[in-house]
Amino acid sequence: MKKFVLAALGGTVAGVILTTQVAAPLIAQEASRNANVYEQLDLFGDIFERVRGQYVEEVDSQKLIEAAINGMLTSLDPHSNFLAPKDFDDMQVQTRGEFGGLGIEVTQEDGFVKVVSPMDGTPADEAGVEAGDFITHVNGESVMGLNLDQAVEMMRGPVGSEIIITIVRQGVDEPFDVSIIRDTIKLTAVRSRVVGDTVVLRITTFNDQTFSGLEEGLKKSVEELGGMDKVNGFVIDLRNNPGGLLTQAIKVSDAFLDQGEIVSTRGRAPSNSERFNAVKGDLANGKPIVVLINGGSASASEIVSGALQDHRRAIVVGTKSFGKGSVQTVIPLRGDGAMRLTTARYYTPSGRSIQLLGVMPDIVVNQPRKDPNATPVEEPKSAVRRQTSEADLRGVLSNDSMTEDERKLLEEERARTEDSAKLRDEDYQLAYAVDILKGLSAVAPKP
Repeated sequence: MKKFVLAALGGTVAGVILTTQVAAPLIAQEASRNANVYEQLDLFGDIFERVRGQYVEEVDSQKLIEAAINGMLTSLDPHSNFLAPKDFDDMQVQTRGEFGGLGIEVTQEDGFVKVVSPMDGTPADEAGVEAGDFITHVNGESVMGLNLDQAVEMMRGPVGSEIIITIVRQGVDEPFDVSIIRDTIKLTAVRSRVVGDTVVLRITTFNDQTFSGLEEGLKKSVEELGGMDKVNGFVIDLRNNPGGLLTQAIKVSDAFLDQGEIVSTRGRAPSNSERFNAVKGDLANGKPIVVLINGGSASASEIVSGALQDHRRAIVVGTKSFGKGSVQTVIPLRGDGAMRLTTARYYTPSGRSIQLLGVMPDIVVNQPRKDPNATPVEEPKSAVRRQTSEADLRGVLSNDSMTEDERKLLEEERARTEDSAKLRDEDYQLAYAVDILKGLSAVAPKP
């Protein structure tokens, strides 16, 4: 018994000695690191004073400090930055869905401003700006060498004023200029419409209005078709949707899922890690869903498409999404400003990170590009693009087995088919999505 106690005691003493031997160098390293940090901060103070006292022109101390803070944050990744009080106010206004500008979401790549996506119905969208475009000049002045905030500042201006941006577009040989008139941007987060027997829900952004707009639009379109029994499926159009609020992305995903994980976020600290699960209730009543995405679908859009894809709740159609799989936290600071800091990565239900990779569609469908220099060709008004059939022949034999009601239904079906063909010319990807749901409806067992 004494031997056991002594052995235990000896082990404890040895452990204390060993711990002390290991801890001492660690404590010394930490002290050295802290000393180095303080030296660097002293260096920053020296440089700040030199600039303030010796620069060729008088400088604003507050602007110098804000620029230094922003430089520190933007060096981390493209989505972390400092928000001066005015920028913080603008961000909060944008989240509510109304603001002034061009209507484009941008990032920076290779020193130039890259368009993540134009927003529906905005001046940039109407001027023909596309996701993936590079903006190289603003009013003839190069943006090369500017940080993103400086480039965006160049594009700001009074509502009603003109701006000319120079664009480099993949597939177009020469850069070209686009003239845009700045306007007040009023974002309608969700637009719904009926195409044949399909409900199309176009989600342009994830702001405070998104989920309520989705519920309202879905209900209205279902009623227009005469009830859920008449609906063959839903298209959720997330193309050129740059993202927005994580909470809204979770609500939209949950709207079509009965159970299971929607998304998880993992940060460096356990406190920055969360898991979000769906609760029972499917607004689509189990009807088939097609989600449309493209290279302008980012962040919150990728959360929704990734969740519905992983749960096999939707067929994802289009082209690979943008690949922004990080979460930013906006932290208010003293002086009414804030900082936007990347605090976590998000993961789809299957555990995949979308960062850099994006969401790959189940069916890849490219949208034919419009040439900005192409001259529209007018079709002669007399031209009738319709194939002749038996019904067009003079003195044709009638169909004696068809009732008047059946004839009416046939005419309605023909009109829907012609509308689908017309849609294919206007929006090939959307027409493809609608055709998928039509095909699924045709082979589905009848109740």
